[in-house]
Amino acid sequence: MRISEEERQLRVDLAAAYRLVALHGWDDLIFTHLSARIPGKDHHFLINPYGMLFEEITASSLVRVDQDGNKLNDDDFDINPAGFTIHSAIHAVRDDATCVMHTHTVAGVAVSAQQDGLLPLSQQSLFPLASLAYHDYEGVALREDEKARLQADLGDANFMILRNHGLLTVGSTIADAFLGMFILQRACEIQIGALSGNRPLTPIDDRIVSTIREQAQQVTKGMGGMLAWPGLLRKLDRLDPGFRD
Repeated sequence: MRISEEERQLRVDLAAAYRLVALHGWDDLIFTHLSARIPGKDHHFLINPYGMLFEEITASSLVRVDQDGNKLNDDDFDINPAGFTIHSAIHAVRDDATCVMHTHTVAGVAVSAQQDGLLPLSQQSLFPLASLAYHDYEGVALREDEKARLQADLGDANFMILRNHGLLTVGSTIADAFLGMFILQRACEIQIGALSGNRPLTPIDDRIVSTIREQAQQVTKGMGGMLAWPGLLRKLDRLDPGFRD
């Protein structure tokens, strides 16, 4: 199947994101998923080949699917059905969500199991708290009717905690979604560490949360995830360059 230069770049960036997730230890064997929507009215998107480890995924191995879960190339691997449910639901209604990332990290699932969810305990926590949604656990995400509830719960948020399940971020670029996941994951790690210290905690004043979006723009110089993304690609080119294949 012939692909455009735009899709080729999406494939390279998404494959890089898979390798970076593996590098940071956020993968769960083969059971989580990242996706990227291909521009166009059809809402086709790229997702991982089910059965490949994240450290093995390359630009050419990513699977292009339609909104019904059909592979556009019959020779591609199959895809994770739960991954399709989650990602197709979001790509169908969020044109701004070029990339959707979902993880099952220990810290992320631990926070998702806590009744109060993410707490304002760190600077890192403030960025997701400014745009955070929750979705209650309904079992493995295989049912078509869960899509509407997932869409409604996410709304226009860019961060989501799937209760008893894990973390999810969306971004207008793959770089933005990755940076969002990095910050959300780090906030969860800090929270679990803080709660394990058996000492009184100092929450951050709610009034500070309301100013954090503007501060985020200043910190990233208006570039969002793209401020760090070129450096991450250089790191991968040194450590794990096969992702571009």
